[in-house]
Parts: sequence; structure tokens; C-alpha cells
Amino acid sequence: MLLALLAIITGLILLVWSADRFVDGAAATATHLGMSPLLIGMVVIGFGTSAPELAVSAIAATDGNPGLALGNAYGSNITNIALIVGLVALVSPIDVHSQILRKELPILIGITLLAGWQLLDGELTRLDGWVLLAVFAVVMGWSIFQGIRGKADPLGGEAEAEVTAHPMPLPRAIMWLVVGLVLLLISSRMLVWGAVYVAQTLGVSDLIIGLTIVAIGTSLPELAAGIASVRKKEHDLILGNILGSGIFNTLAVVGIAATIEPMAAESVVLYRDWSVMMAVTVALFLMGYGAFGSRRVILRWEGAVLMAAYIGYTGYLASTVVSAARATGVPIL
Repeated sequence: MLLALLAIITGLILLVWSADRFVDGAAATATHLGMSPLLIGMVVIGFGTSAPELAVSAIAATDGNPGLALGNAYGSNITNIALIVGLVALVSPIDVHSQILRKELPILIGITLLAGWQLLDGELTRLDGWVLLAVFAVVMGWSIFQGIRGKADPLGGEAEAEVTAHPMPLPRAIMWLVVGLVLLLISSRMLVWGAVYVAQTLGVSDLIIGLTIVAIGTSLPELAAGIASVRKKEHDLILGNILGSGIFNTLAVVGIAATIEPMAAESVVLYRDWSVMMAVTVALFLMGYGAFGSRRVILRWEGAVLMAAYIGYTGYLASTVVSAARATGVPIL
């Protein structure tokens, strides 16, 4: 048990670090190969913070633990919106850009509804996975087309400036690309092994572990971006990152996991986990539109509501872990 916990902690630390190196190397390599800074900002960096979720979920599905992959994706979305946006808003109110209200948030709500519809029959088949990946390709293609036409979300400009402001020699870029990818895979396997071992030892499903420990760990890049946005007094930037990550998680992460290994989705996934994910997404939409009188600003008290929802949901999941551990007679600590 102690070795498994050590593997989880080490895997999470290495996962976040290697994902950052991988994205830096990929962005710099793409620059040297002639890819425009705008598209690098939108595609490589915009979705790069979801690399940990993708790597963990793909390896979990390959190892025959698709529940961990599904829990990681849904749990990351809940963590990103309820915990990270809530925390940032609690520190400083967040101005919501009109582009986010008109495009990203409605897309994420539509995608979340699609995910819920796929859960109605109690399983995610390979066909469901291919549908999610096809929708992801359409969304990405549309985003790239909009970027080429000069109608990209202004939030992408921050990433574009970051690419051009920190040039990296090609050999060094390729080195970090390769090193980051290798360590990303190694750390993901460490994390999956430790998470599955803990789940089996405590007698809980790998879905629960994916929704809690793994989801929080793989959301650390988004948390780091949120902290950086507060420090730079650019609080609205976090929303673009969070929504892009949500789209990536729901479509690409779940889609790849389902195509690798079809998974059974118990009814609890729909009425508990998906419902919470949908609720916090809709709440973010309403807060952004000023439904509670905030005029397109997420206020501190609204951030507190999001955080309270996250604490309540996570607390409930933790109680199921404690109950399962007591039933199996396994000490948690």
C-alpha cells in the first residue's frame, strides 16, 4: 500500500513536469517546422494542459481499467470548473469575455449533453468513442479555420505571444519533446498502477479513484495556470484554458479510452458524476451571463458556491472510500 501511494505521488509530480516539458518542446518544434504561432497557441498550448489526462486515460484503458479513464476525464472537468475557477474567483472576480459566452461555453454544454446521451444505455462502445473523436475533429477544425480567418478567441493570443517570446533552438526543442513524451508515459503508468492497486486494496472502484486522486493530480497544470493568471492579474485567461481542457477531456480523452477498451457505465456515473459535471458547467454559464446580477463577472460569492459544490461532491466520494475500506477491514493510513 505504501509503495502504491509513493507511486501515485511520484507519478503525479513527474506527470505534471513532463507534460510541461513536452508542450514546450512540441511548441518550439512546430515553430521551427513553420507552423504559425497562432495555430500553435490554439492547438499545442491550448490543449496541452490536458496531456496528463490523455496519457493516463489511454494507459488505463490499455491496461483494462476503463473506469479509471472515465473517472479521470469527468473528475478533471469537475475539478477544473468547481475547484479551480471557484478558487480563482474567490481570490479575485473574473471578467467573462463575450467570445467565451458565445462560443466555448455553449460548445462545452452541448458536448456534455452528448456525453450524457451516450451514458443512457449503460455503456460506452467503440462506436461511441469514434463519435466523440469525430466531434473533436470537427471542433478543432472549426477552431483552426476561425483562427486562420482571424476570428480566433483573443485568449489564444496570449499563448501565441508566449510562443514567440521564448524561442528555443531546434535540437533542444526535439530533446524536450522526446524526453517529455517518454517521461509522460512512464509517469502515467506509475500513476495508473498505484491508483488501481489502492482501489483494489480499499475495495473501491477505479472510477472513484479516477474521480478523486487522479483527477486532482492531472488537473494540476490547470491549477498552475490559474495561479499564474491571478499573479499576472489576467483572471479571464483561466476560463479559456479550463473550457479548452473540458472540451478535450470530454471528447478526446473519453473517446480514445472507449476506442481502446469499451467500458460499462453504471447508472451512478450518469446520475451522480455526469449530473455534477453538467450542473457546474451550467452554473458557470449562468454566472458568466450575469444571471445572478453580476453582469458577466464571476464574483467571489459565486466562486465560493463553486468551491462548496466541489467540497461537497468530493466529500461524498471520500465517504464511499472510507465505507469500502471499513467493509474490507483495510486501514486507510
